[in-house]
Amino acid sequence: MTNNSESRRPSDRPFISPAGTTDEPQITLRSPAELADALPYMLGFHPSDSLVMVAVHGEGGRFGGRLRVGIPTAPAEWEDTARQVADCLIRGSERRGVKPDGIVVYLCQEPRGEESGRGVMTRLRPFAQRIRLACGALDVPVLEALCLSAGRFWSYVCPDERCCPAEGSPLAPVGTSVMAAAATFAGLQIRGSLEEIEGRLAPLRGAVAEEAERALDRAAAALMPRILHGATREEVGTETITLAQALMRRMTLAPPVESGVQGDDWDDALLGHDEAASLILGLQDREVRDVAAEWMEGEEAAPALRLWRALARRCVGAYGEHAAAPLTLAGWVSWSTGDEPTARIALGLALRADAEYRFAQLLHHACNEGIDPEGLRQCLREERRRREPRRSRPSAATRPRGRGGRTAPRRGSRRTAGSGQ
Repeated sequence: MTNNSESRRPSDRPFISPAGTTDEPQITLRSPAELADALPYMLGFHPSDSLVMVAVHGEGGRFGGRLRVGIPTAPAEWEDTARQVADCLIRGSERRGVKPDGIVVYLCQEPRGEESGRGVMTRLRPFAQRIRLACGALDVPVLEALCLSAGRFWSYVCPDERCCPAEGSPLAPVGTSVMAAAATFAGLQIRGSLEEIEGRLAPLRGAVAEEAERALDRAAAALMPRILHGATREEVGTETITLAQALMRRMTLAPPVESGVQGDDWDDALLGHDEAASLILGLQDREVRDVAAEWMEGEEAAPALRLWRALARRCVGAYGEHAAAPLTLAGWVSWSTGDEPTARIALGLALRADAEYRFAQLLHHACNEGIDPEGLRQCLREERRRREPRRSRPSAATRPRGRGGRTAPRRGSRRTAGSGQ
């Protein structure tokens, strides 16, 4: 199986992943229940508020390219969306010389208010029908269309009440099905839900966000005149790289005990607002960002990824567009280290922050096309070797220091951690 297409919102362009290769794990799915259970393993995360389409090839029904977009909130948008996603997946597969023989459709959405899962299924039925018609117009049938909601699934295609009853069928608890065992054996991972992955990259909120924005205002007032002045731009770039290396050393020597959001709170507390603001603004320079992209493997990858995530969370308020740089770097490190689902989500968020951010566009396209990142890694290694006499790699030679030279901070809530200057 291949990984999913980029995480998207309804207004974004859909993207598809390439078809699977013959050396990927082979898992046989025989029923709507098994198709429903397989979805998060195909994507690498639990989708939500999502339309997912998977191309099917050959008599054996091999899964190929797949696409994910957000479900439009307005029914008036459903027909255009259906035509666009059908065209994107089918034409994209044709360009690779593998027109699908069929498509499997998933509509994933949780109930709103007093709505039931069956109510979600009924409300989205016209959308499913429009998708079936759009695919049929391109001579590709929808083999199965499932609605997943409130822990149950329904088929829009199967009329047999014995396997697809009107009240829906329960989804297997996570990790308990035959599919889960097979996926674990094959090395397929679920990295949480889409909301969880996006949440780790989302801007901070509340009072801490206000302080972060004030720090960005101060840094902009101090740095922008220097960046715009040709004589001092290189000096600012050198200071930015030096600061980034220092923060990576700090993170290397102060690893979080817990993972996920708790680990993010720890990382947020390691960074002062002023130093984070200076680094965010410095990374807006393309040459500086390209140097930072070299920290994509080995011992540097983990602290770099932690740093880029933390900086993305500090791009608050009027500085939301500045998140494109750290989000792109987070996506690049994720892709370089083998986490393609997270890479696509981070790169999609970068393009949401700035749709014209060229580096994110290139990486996003390459990741979705299934291009091996080793080619870019080789280019970055070569560039680093040419520059190595002038700059050294981050090292773990000093104790971790917090803001103002203090040692690593106590763990705390993300809403309060890192609020000092």
